Amino acid sequence: MAENAPSVFLDAPHPRVFAHRGLAHEAPENTLLAFVKALAGGATHLETDVHVSLDGVAVISHDPDLTALERDVRIDQLTMTELKRINLGFGQSFTSLADALEAFPTARFNIDIKTDAAAEPAARAIRDQRATPRVLVTSFNEPRRQRIVDLLPGVVSSASSPLVARALAAANLGLPALVRRTLAGCVAVQVPERAGMIRIVTPRFIAMMHRVNVEVHVWTVNDPADMIRLLDLGVDGIVTDRTDLAVAALTRRT
Repeated sequence: MAENAPSVFLDAPHPRVFAHRGLAHEAPENTLLAFVKALAGGATHLETDVHVSLDGVAVISHDPDLTALERDVRIDQLTMTELKRINLGFGQSFTSLADALEAFPTARFNIDIKTDAAAEPAARAIRDQRATPRVLVTSFNEPRRQRIVDLLPGVVSSASSPLVARALAAANLGLPALVRRTLAGCVAVQVPERAGMIRIVTPRFIAMMHRVNVEVHVWTVNDPADMIRLLDLGVDGIVTDRTDLAVAALTRRT
């Protein structure tokens, strides 16, 4: 795929099924095995997270450290070689972003850049694999999101948390022009249904996003009944830990 080709990230079937850290059902999350299981089960997109290793390699991991493995060490304190030696279970270890993109050369990746230091290594891995047309990059942090977008001309992105908050306020005020300006350069908002007492995903919010040509992807939804309810409201994608249940629910829905 040519690096300067137009994005194909949203060319996948609709509604989108995002495998949140892969399908971590009998596989450790964010591993090649979890991604294999997700794609084999019908996921349209792989959702994953990127940190950076001590030697400057973009490494796939949600957590910044190995606390879950009862080790008091951060990802950025270990080299990629050292991270690959760590047994995560089921024969899996940490993988680099480049290796994941190479292992699944047609898969669409939704990539959350977790730290400022990870932006340039992630961009380098995506460029080296000529994967820009099939990835979406994002971050909860707006300067970080903008940084990775600047590093990858032509890449698509979803809104950061500050942009979502502004867009939500503008949508509630019925100001489509302001929503459009706020989300300029974003193809999607990826949001929870609620944030505390605030309900984000409503028919009005969805309608406004669609009015400005922005998709709505909701995370993290693991109950099939909730998946169907949200899709019936008009959301464009479900981010889930259980893509197997999501695909089964969509099959029944059709």
